[in-house]
Amino acid sequence: MKLNRAVFLLLLVTAWISAARAAHAGKPPNVIFILADDLGCRDLGCYGSTFHETPAIDGLAREGVRFTNAYASCPVCSPTRASILTGRYPQRTGVTDFIGAAQPPTWNRNTPHLPAAYAEKLALEEVTLAERLKANGYSTFFGGKWHLGGDGFLPEDQGFDKNVAGGSAGMPRGAGKFFTPYGLPNLTDGPPGEHLCERLASEAAAFIGDHKANPFLVYLPLYSVHIPLMTRPELKEKYESKRAALASPDQFGSEPPRRVRLSQDHAVYAGMVETFDNAVRTVLDALDRHGLADRTLVILTSDNGGVSTSEGWPTSNSPFRAGKGWLYDGGIRVPAIARLPGRIPAGSVSDLPITSPDWLPTILDAAALPAAEGVDGVSLWGVMTGKGSPPARPLFWHYPHYGNQGGEPGAAIRDGDWKLIEWFDDGRVELFNLVDDPGETTDLAAREPQRAAVLQKQLHAWQREVGAIATAPNPKYDPAVPDGRAAR
Repeated sequence: MKLNRAVFLLLLVTAWISAARAAHAGKPPNVIFILADDLGCRDLGCYGSTFHETPAIDGLAREGVRFTNAYASCPVCSPTRASILTGRYPQRTGVTDFIGAAQPPTWNRNTPHLPAAYAEKLALEEVTLAERLKANGYSTFFGGKWHLGGDGFLPEDQGFDKNVAGGSAGMPRGAGKFFTPYGLPNLTDGPPGEHLCERLASEAAAFIGDHKANPFLVYLPLYSVHIPLMTRPELKEKYESKRAALASPDQFGSEPPRRVRLSQDHAVYAGMVETFDNAVRTVLDALDRHGLADRTLVILTSDNGGVSTSEGWPTSNSPFRAGKGWLYDGGIRVPAIARLPGRIPAGSVSDLPITSPDWLPTILDAAALPAAEGVDGVSLWGVMTGKGSPPARPLFWHYPHYGNQGGEPGAAIRDGDWKLIEWFDDGRVELFNLVDDPGETTDLAAREPQRAAVLQKQLHAWQREVGAIATAPNPKYDPAVPDGRAAR
């Protein structure tokens, strides 16, 4: 009996896939880690955005697992970046604020406290994800934002074989900023109109092609979607038209001392999100082109919540409260997606609360490498593959700094459905049930004093364990003079 052409082609493709998987059997997976800068937990279509268009990332989520309770370990960038690379809470690395923020000796704002001192570089003694994988035969690539130290403390000093554009800067500062000329380390300028995000993705794609025969780590912490807010004219026009069709654009609320955006309809920012999605597509297409998708673990997340209270007010994290720089969930909840065909069931959704130090032990577990000692994160590999879950545990934050976005120093704990925030300036404690009240609008501390006391005790014990540095009273503070937090 003759097979029709469609059936024959199907059998041929199936045989090719089976042969490819058999050839790759026993090899550790490649790893691609894509880190967005300031991408909010609601900025992607697969997380509920109806204004932004992110088909490549939405497809990634359909093909893997999407976490709905993922957190960054800090509401600003550098500390989270250090925690991802080390698997340790920021308080252990000493990087607790974005590098470049004012230190106590130069603090000139009229605030009740002085911010805590923090490390301005990731110490070389820290063992990074790149160093761990490189020691086990991986080629390692870095492309994008480093912001963890300058000369002597750059990606190439921390286990990366190749560094493209990674330096001390926290945002594009060249003449063209997000467009060529870039003025970034180890990155030649491109043709007129080339976008930094897309160029970095192309560099990563080239590395994938050059190293396809052996395991590799591609760590791609893109500069997008951080300020400066800028996009191509055609994307701005596209989203301005989309915005014009909305019934009630530009909705704002109050997050004292700032206002907070409550609607997603910023045309330039939407263009930036789409460009980020296009960059992700470039990397995924490279995997498909080289037949590597089925043995490459792809992880995508963000370093903190979206900016909603300053710097152009580009996005909304609603229903979550506030945004970058704040300890409310809008500042620390992030998208998190992982894909490895054949190992991670497609279309999976996990509501397990996770945090950025979890990624290093997860990747080591996926690669069947020994567990790292002295880390705070736990492996999510069992959750991702549907074969188990780590024991329930609380998550912690300690941010003894004044955020540029209006937030103030504090610490927080989430344990199960409950979250407690302790604010350092006035000692105020807030307690929220995140299931009943995801927007953290109803403080239950007075109604649940025993629960609040237990959580606060847990938080203080953790702070002592990790050596968290406290703020100190500001001897120059004048309560009659505004500190300028509302002016930005």
